[in-house]
Amino acid sequence: MRHHAALVLLIAGTGVLLLSGLALLRLPAPYLRLHALSPAASLGAPLVALALAVDNGPGRGAVKLLVIGALLVVGGTVTTMAIGRTTVRNEHPELAEPYR
Repeated sequence: MRHHAALVLLIAGTGVLLLSGLALLRLPAPYLRLHALSPAASLGAPLVALALAVDNGPGRGAVKLLVIGALLVVGGTVTTMAIGRTTVRNEHPELAEPYR
């Protein structure tokens, strides 16, 4: 049963990553690409980490994988915000002046 749950989570996470990758290739503007990057970083990769933790079973290995998944959620959000802010500063310096 645990293996089936891990397989469902892995398929869901891989699907999110693949769809985000296709959207990243398809979308033309940097701001639109951020919408493709965000789900991959904050949902796809943590789902894969959760699938590995479920398949690994209870123990230290699963806890480590869950911590990695939590770090990916936080890191993905911060990375998306940093890329957006850098894009605004480079393309529209007059808009980014209050943030300096």
